[in-house]
Amino acid sequence: MDPLLLIPGPSPVVPRILAALGRPTVSHVGGGMVEDTRQALDHLKRIVFTRDGQPFLMAGAGTLAMEVALLNLARPGERILILSQGYFGDRMGEICRAYELEHDLVQSPWGAVTAPADLARRLAERPYGLVVSTHVDTGSGGCAPVREYAEAARAAGALFVLDGVCATGGIEERMDDWGIDVILTAAQKCFGAPPGLAIDVFSPAAMSRRKSLHGIKAYYADVLRWLPVMTDPGRYFSTPSVNEHRAFAEATRIIMEEGMDNRFRRQARLGRAARAGLAALGFELFTGADCLADTLSVVRYPAGLDDASFRTSYARHGVQVAGGLAATAGRVFRMGHMGNLTDAQLEFAFEALEAVLTEFGRGVETGMSLRAVRAALDEPAAGSEA
Repeated sequence: MDPLLLIPGPSPVVPRILAALGRPTVSHVGGGMVEDTRQALDHLKRIVFTRDGQPFLMAGAGTLAMEVALLNLARPGERILILSQGYFGDRMGEICRAYELEHDLVQSPWGAVTAPADLARRLAERPYGLVVSTHVDTGSGGCAPVREYAEAARAAGALFVLDGVCATGGIEERMDDWGIDVILTAAQKCFGAPPGLAIDVFSPAAMSRRKSLHGIKAYYADVLRWLPVMTDPGRYFSTPSVNEHRAFAEATRIIMEEGMDNRFRRQARLGRAARAGLAALGFELFTGADCLADTLSVVRYPAGLDDASFRTSYARHGVQVAGGLAATAGRVFRMGHMGNLTDAQLEFAFEALEAVLTEFGRGVETGMSLRAVRAALDEPAAGSEA
């Protein structure tokens, strides 16, 4: 039996979504596929709280969604300001370098985030056409104050691009109300769908920006080539990943049935419970207390606990977590707790974790983390913004 997947994505895929994925492949312009795509696009707008935004679905993953946002909005001669909270903010800089896009990279220490006042100061020093930030960086665990970032970008006359790969559908992102111009994400994390889709939602201002550009350094990633398909999914540009579209549509139906505020509250509750269980076992978090994410925890190893041995043992006990990235490799493990994860699955993860620590002679009292997890699960989560 495969271990429970508690890495920072892909997240566990529930049977209902797997059943949609396993349905017979149909025509990419046929009725069932068209209706599923149309419904997924409509649900996406509701998930990111936009009325007039334009969603796009392309075969790919989060890195393609990053390229789509940058290539379709970057004006020649304008600079891009990237706020990096860790590994994937740095990747934005790598994409800019690959396409020779002028940019500045503001790197916060891993485990911290850029203060909105620091962003405002940077924007006052020189003009930028775009401001880009990761919402939750899956390398560092830092959750950024994106509403304040968007306000600062808007005040400076810049478009604001948000990488929501580890947040969209699990942590609140109100595109219209907050003034976010692009939310980019992927199917395999908070949506709980299998990997395979790059997702971007463009505001009217972002679409206007793209239409003002005479040409961009992209063909497949050009949103204007995809726009006719996104407004009428029965049209053709490039063959979509049919089964993934249908699975993703099912994932969005599950989100709509749960309700966005309920989903945000449940996600916050799971995050709080995971942190309580880790603390009960003596683990310390790598991420600063002022920027913890509800979707994953980046956890420091105590002295003497080997990364590879720990993760191998944890997988043998039925749970797979991820190692650290870049400079954190060997120093931390990363536990995802997002998507359609259940209370019972989280409790199982901590039962297994106690067994692992006992195996390593860590003197764990049986049930100590489970009591902390269940107590946290029983506490009402703070409501999301109305």
